Amino acid sequence: MELNGKTIQQNVIAIIPARYASTRLPGKLLREIAGKPLILHTLGQASKARNVSRIIVATDDERIFRVVADAGGDAVMTSTEHRSGSDRLAEVAARLPATSIVVNVQGDEPMISPRVIEAAVDAFVSDDAADIATTCEAIIDTEELMSSNVVKVATDESGYAVYFSRSPIPYPREAVSRFRSLEDAISSKPQILSLFRKHTGLYVYGREFLLEFAKMPQTKLEQIEMLEQLRALENGAKIRVVEVDEGSIGVDTPEDFERVKKLIEGNR
Repeated sequence: MELNGKTIQQNVIAIIPARYASTRLPGKLLREIAGKPLILHTLGQASKARNVSRIIVATDDERIFRVVADAGGDAVMTSTEHRSGSDRLAEVAARLPATSIVVNVQGDEPMISPRVIEAAVDAFVSDDAADIATTCEAIIDTEELMSSNVVKVATDESGYAVYFSRSPIPYPREAVSRFRSLEDAISSKPQILSLFRKHTGLYVYGREFLLEFAKMPQTKLEQIEMLEQLRALENGAKIRVVEVDEGSIGVDTPEDFERVKKLIEGNR
């Protein structure tokens, strides 16, 4: 089936980049939750998405490869030299059929909702102008807003990304001037928090764009913010941003892991 020139369903392939190394939580993808490694929870959630036809775990580690393969999953070994998850995706995408649609699902999100994946894929295939589709969520508190680990996104009236930043954007200048700080402004007027959106790390691309993107040199803004999606914006890409209401939790720290573990095991 084709929609706006994009072949869907049979050629939608989710790739889960799965590195063993992690600065803050080494080996996190193999840590067990409810009796099985974290990576298998992510794989299981992605497999429930109705508009994804195939899921591949792309790893640089034999242990992750073996865990996925032994569970009946589709795993491939990739280079240990990649700088980013997108580069790892591109290595796998180069082997896929032309016109494939590639979904980048972060390996460390074992609670990702299949409906979020579906929403991003649907947005991409229904928008002929989009080079990438991604997702965002409401920001729930000031701590999350002020954290540099939480990426914020600002969009235009048509729902395309204008900028991504680790800083709060857009900046409510009048409110901050009145209350002297952003934190005080939100404390006095909680509705200000509704201005902000958190960017989540789910992406949908056409295969050809992904291969082109991986060849682009790093850009100045990307290097400053350490956000590779800025490379796409700086090169003129149109990024459709879809707001979703089912949040996920990326496991980056021991505290994140314990929180996710309690949530998953508590629901069983």
